[in-house]
Amino acid sequence: MPAALRTNSAPVLSSMSKAEPFASAEEAWIWTMSALVARREGARIVAGAGSKQRPCEPDDVIKCLDRLYRQRRIDLVHARIMRIWGERGMAPDPRHLGEKNDWRIWNEAMQRMDWPLRMKGIVAGGARPSGMAEVVELAARCPVEGGA
Repeated sequence: MPAALRTNSAPVLSSMSKAEPFASAEEAWIWTMSALVARREGARIVAGAGSKQRPCEPDDVIKCLDRLYRQRRIDLVHARIMRIWGERGMAPDPRHLGEKNDWRIWNEAMQRMDWPLRMKGIVAGGARPSGMAEVVELAARCPVEGGA
């Protein structure tokens, strides 16, 4: 008996070269939280169905957070502030007195999330090739007087 053609096969995803990485860890986190809130409310998350193609799934950002937590680089306080403000869809504003401490914790967490997300290509501005370092000139601490 000949094999029949499958009409319900999985869609072919477009290449990752068309994916647009996030500009910052903060943008990636807020996108992740909005996807998780939508999932919690019953939406079905489908790859490639958004307005922009992203280089990851929301769970990839969560895995990064989990790894940082296991390495003790991010604490439960960080995760709590990230959840609260991520569900609001915005970062805390340091100009408001009541949000100043939340902003400090949020900023600390975003700085710690930035590098791993860049390494994975989720945030734009990937890592330098291994073995390559950037040379930065520093201003002299004391001006050199005379010749020696």
